[in-house]
Amino acid sequence: MPTTPTAPADAAPTPVDLRAVIFDVDGTLADTELNGHLPAFNQAFAEAGLGWHWSAPEYLRLLAIAGGKERMIHYARTQHPDVAARADFAELITHLHQEKTRHYAARAAAGATPLRPGIRRLLDEIADAGLTAAIATTTTLANVHALLRAQLGAGGEKRFAVIGAGDSVARKKPAPDIYQWVLAELGLSSEACLAIEDSAIGVAAARAAGLPVVVTAHAGSIGEDFSGARTVLDGLGDPAPSEGARALAGTPPADHAVTLADLRRWHAESVR
Repeated sequence: MPTTPTAPADAAPTPVDLRAVIFDVDGTLADTELNGHLPAFNQAFAEAGLGWHWSAPEYLRLLAIAGGKERMIHYARTQHPDVAARADFAELITHLHQEKTRHYAARAAAGATPLRPGIRRLLDEIADAGLTAAIATTTTLANVHALLRAQLGAGGEKRFAVIGAGDSVARKKPAPDIYQWVLAELGLSSEACLAIEDSAIGVAAARAAGLPVVVTAHAGSIGEDFSGARTVLDGLGDPAPSEGARALAGTPPADHAVTLADLRRWHAESVR
C-alpha cells in the first residue's frame, strides 16, 4: 500500500503565499487627516460653543491617540478638565463625534480627501491577480464608506472583502484587536497577509497581530518609530516621474513605483 512521503524533520517550512493586503485608511489610503478630519472636528467644536480649536501641529500630536472619541476624551481630560467633569460629558463626546462624522462625510463627498498616489493602481493590481483587499482602521464605518464612495464611485467599499472599522473591537490601535478581527473575518492566517500602514501605532497593531508591515509615511508621520516594519516608504508612487516612491528605510521598490510584485517580495522576505 503506497504511503505518503513525509518531509525530514529539519526541512525548511514551505513559504506562505500572499493572499490578502490589509490597508489602514486615514493617511494610508487617502490624505484624510488634515484635509478631512481636522476641519470636521473644529467645525463640531465651534458649533458646540466649546471654544476649542485644534491647530495642525496639535492635531498631528493627538493622532498618537487612536479613535476620534478617545482623542477628544484625552484632550478634554488633559487640557479642559472642567469640560471633562461635566455630568453630561459622555453625551457631549457622543454628540461631538456624530457631528464631526457628518462634517467629514460632507467634505469627503466634495472631494477634499483624495486617494494617495498609487492606491487606485495597486487596488486594481490586487484584484486582477485574484488577491483580496481588506481594511483595518479605527475610524468609523460611515467615514470609510464616505471616502471610498467619493473616490472609487458608488459601491467603492465593495472593492474590499472585509472592512474592520470603528467599534468592531473594543481596543483601538496599537492593540492588535482590529487586525485579529479582520483576519478572523477573512479566514486567513497573519502569515498569509500583508499590512500597509502610515503610523507607528498602526505598525505596532499589525505586528502584534503577527502581520508583516509596509509603511507609506507622510509629512505628519515621517520620523515616527516604525520598528518592525519590513520597509518604510514616502508613498506608493505612480509611474509619473514626479510621483516616484522613495525608501526611507528597508528595501526599496524594484522600480519607480510600488507594485504587487514588490508587495509579494516584501511579504516573502518577512515570512520565510
